[in-house]
Amino acid sequence: MKIADHLSSAELHQVNNFKNKDKSSNKKSNERLSSRDLAELMGTNRPIYKRVRGAIRNK
Repeated sequence: MKIADHLSSAELHQVNNFKNKDKSSNKKSNERLSSRDLAELMGTNRPIYKRVRGAIRNK
């Protein structure tokens, strides 16, 4: 059985309204990011740590 079989008509209407709102709010943003901003988001400028003989050190 589906979940929709157990819901009343008013509840089904509310669920359908939520689905429609989700579809309309998934628009792509037109924000253009620079290469520096993209590198920051990917985490390439973070410090790198390596385990050497059991101790954690900067690489």
